[in-house]
Amino acid sequence: MRRQRGFTLIELLIVVAIIGIIAAIAIPNLLNAINRGRQRRSMADIRSIGTALEAYSIDFNFYPKVTITDAAVTGLQTYLEPTYIKKLPTNDGWNQAILALLDGTGTTYTLYSTAKGGQKDGTWTQGPKTDFANDIVFSNGQFYQWPEGQQIN
Repeated sequence: MRRQRGFTLIELLIVVAIIGIIAAIAIPNLLNAINRGRQRRSMADIRSIGTALEAYSIDFNFYPKVTITDAAVTGLQTYLEPTYIKKLPTNDGWNQAILALLDGTGTTYTLYSTAKGGQKDGTWTQGPKTDFANDIVFSNGQFYQWPEGQQIN
C-alpha cells in the first residue's frame, strides 16, 4: 500500500489557527504604529509651519496680518514660501488639511490638525492627549495640545 504525500486536514487546520493567532496579535500593533507615524508627521509639519511663522515675525515684528478662521494654511503660502519655508505642508498625516487661526492683528496664531477623527474637538485643553482622534494644536511657538503616551482608538 502506498502512503499519500501531503498534509492531513488536521495539520492544515492547526497551521491556519496559528496564522490566525499571529495575525490577531500583529494587526492591531501595525495599525497603532501607522497612526503613531501619522501623528509624528503631523506634529513635524505643524512645527515647521510654526517655525516659519516665527521667522517671519522676527523679520517683521508681527505674524502675517491676515484673518484666517478654521481655514487651511494655504492662505499663508504667499507670506511664507519660499523665504521662510521651501514648501508649505498643507495636509496632515491623515491627508486632511492643516488648519489655522489668525486674528488679523499679527499678534497671535494657532495651527492645528483634526487628526484621525477629522472633526475639530469641541474645546482644547492644554496638555497631552491619549486618543488618536484628539486635535494636535500648536499656538504661538509651542504645542498646546499634543499626543503622548499609549494612544487609544
